[in-house]
Amino acid sequence: MALPLEALRKLNEKPDARLLRAVDELASARGARQCFQRFHRNRQWTNEQHLQLCRVPAPTFFEEKRAEWMAAQFKGLGWDAKIDRAGNVVAYPDGNREGPFVALTAHLDTVLSPRHIEDVRVGPGGRFHGPGVSDNGAGLAALLAIASCWKERPVAAGNSASLILVANVGEEGEGNLSGMRFLCRQSPLANRIRSYLVLDGPGTEHITCKALASRRFEVLIQGPGGHSWSDHGNANPVHALSRAIHYFTEARFENGPGAARSSYNFGIIEGGVSVNSIPSSARAKLDLRSEDAERIEDLARALSTAVERAIDVENERSAGGRVQARLREIGARPGGGLPGDARILPYLRAVDAHLGIRAHIDCASTDANIPLSMGLEAVSIGAGGSGGGAHTPEEWFDPEGRELGLQRVLLTLCLLLSA
Repeated sequence: MALPLEALRKLNEKPDARLLRAVDELASARGARQCFQRFHRNRQWTNEQHLQLCRVPAPTFFEEKRAEWMAAQFKGLGWDAKIDRAGNVVAYPDGNREGPFVALTAHLDTVLSPRHIEDVRVGPGGRFHGPGVSDNGAGLAALLAIASCWKERPVAAGNSASLILVANVGEEGEGNLSGMRFLCRQSPLANRIRSYLVLDGPGTEHITCKALASRRFEVLIQGPGGHSWSDHGNANPVHALSRAIHYFTEARFENGPGAARSSYNFGIIEGGVSVNSIPSSARAKLDLRSEDAERIEDLARALSTAVERAIDVENERSAGGRVQARLREIGARPGGGLPGDARILPYLRAVDAHLGIRAHIDCASTDANIPLSMGLEAVSIGAGGSGGGAHTPEEWFDPEGRELGLQRVLLTLCLLLSA
């Protein structure tokens, strides 16, 4: 049974004393210390890998070149890397193909992509600037940093599980978590992975162990079109779409104290061919999210009602022709929560206590949605450093503090593998 968010937050407050001692011993062991030293020595190498990977365009649905680049880097570090049928890169450190496995994952795709190499650059203060440098260049660079140190054998060879690294496709936009869906449900590895540690973006300040459900819709309105003067009065799809957006956004969706948080966003609006033509079609795409699955259903019904009302009004006002609408779901991310007996949150809390990290529990939409919706053990965390401007042309990443995030990832993996 998945724990509610408040219960997870309370569990998050008290690291177990036994686990604290185990982390202290692990961090002082020779293998872990050698990895920490390698993180420090390889700082410049990791930064260079980070910049190089971000210069390989990887918009959602077109991640092939970056996947091939990542696979080549894993192979160069001594890992056996394959690209699966979904386009995910899966890398193994040894000959174990039977499992069980602990998967460390990061998504390949970005919302925006560089057009030129110089679009991804280093600023005067050492910050990286450019599309995807934070989301998810930070996570992919961390996969490479972990891969580079794993031969130091930070954990004993006789562990109960083996590590695999996964650079997956389809996390952003209309990718609909396709890479993680395949990994968890259709891949030959699906029944062999017992834990997922998902790296998404920078930082160390959060632990996402509650999956935020979402649904994405496309509203398409079509009409006869025409000339702006001679056909004036024809039903206009853009007018109808604008009215539908107005009707929907003027509704009150309570987000007060104690209520499940919800959100909506019209992210794309398209229509028309010229300023003096009545459009024959107009289209909008929007995203609905909520901590409560029933609230998403309420939002979806409100959207349908707003579109129907807008069509009726536009057709009543029309002097010629009519408009019609089609509402189509283009994506859905399931909600879910961490199972009550999951070890990963207590492990992370003990690691954070050892490293002096103060992280908060949150609910968000990430690749972890898929395993969490299936009752599997998964969390999503940042990969260290700091960043901002994700999904905008002003995206940035500061590698200062990256090593702390890498230590956090390494120690958590060691605990999961040895359990």
